[in-house]
Amino acid sequence: MKTIQQESTAKLLDGIKVSAAVIECVRESIEAHVGKGGRRPGLAVVLVGSDPASSIYVRAKRRDCERAGIRAQDFDLDAQTSQDELLALIDRLNDSPDVDGILVQLPLPPHIDEPAVTNRIHADKDVDGFHAFNVGKLALRQPGLRPCTPRGVMALLHFYGIANRSMHAVVVGASNIVGRPMALELLLTGSTVTVSHRFTRNLEEHVRSAELLISAIGKPGIVQSEWIRPGSIVVDVGINRLPSGKIVGDIDFSSAAARAGWISPVPGGVGPMTRAMLMLNTAEATGVGVKMPFKAQPTG
Repeated sequence: MKTIQQESTAKLLDGIKVSAAVIECVRESIEAHVGKGGRRPGLAVVLVGSDPASSIYVRAKRRDCERAGIRAQDFDLDAQTSQDELLALIDRLNDSPDVDGILVQLPLPPHIDEPAVTNRIHADKDVDGFHAFNVGKLALRQPGLRPCTPRGVMALLHFYGIANRSMHAVVVGASNIVGRPMALELLLTGSTVTVSHRFTRNLEEHVRSAELLISAIGKPGIVQSEWIRPGSIVVDVGINRLPSGKIVGDIDFSSAAARAGWISPVPGGVGPMTRAMLMLNTAEATGVGVKMPFKAQPTG
């Protein structure tokens, strides 16, 4: 298995290692379920257009399905596919007894309204966790299918025994996909949460106060390493491709690792965890109970 070389004082939050452990648990649970006569989970993967980054992500998700013992159904649509055509496909997948989870890869072409698509998927097949009903359940401390990236961040922390209860957590970014549900996940497990966004004044002040810092903007350098509280936990959700082709996060890894106590790398941190949570959500959507490879944290 690929490993990440650590060149810093901070301990590494290794998403490759943890995601492999999660997927193995998902596979074991699914095979036990099938062995007792249960149906193998089915995931419909819908890709509209041929955006290079989206295509790479979808291929990785399909490989994860193979590793997890999930049956993937591929739907690769032309970029000119109309919104009505996409919604009609979702309706068919909603009605299909062989489909337990539906993934529509984002972003979609500009002529398609993303909320209309994500909310068209039945909430009990919404394995991305983007449906308003599922996010609402998380807000009310009744989590069901949860947004994959925030859930993956929590799994990464808890695998390493990091209990965030009572910590001051600062989330940089307030997107519907990461920032907002991330704050809900942290509240669920008892953190005191600050969410910063484009209207926040003095970002530096908020970052300096963070015991747990989660950056999810997608802009290199948005958080300067000298702002990081010594010994804090730093999770970098940002994925940015530089002109050189190198993939980096929102925070400079080397200089941040010299101050942090724990840090996630980019790549190899949150990205693999997001895909692992997709596998977990698909298993749960099928009714398969999965015992995670770490102790569950108490809720707030």
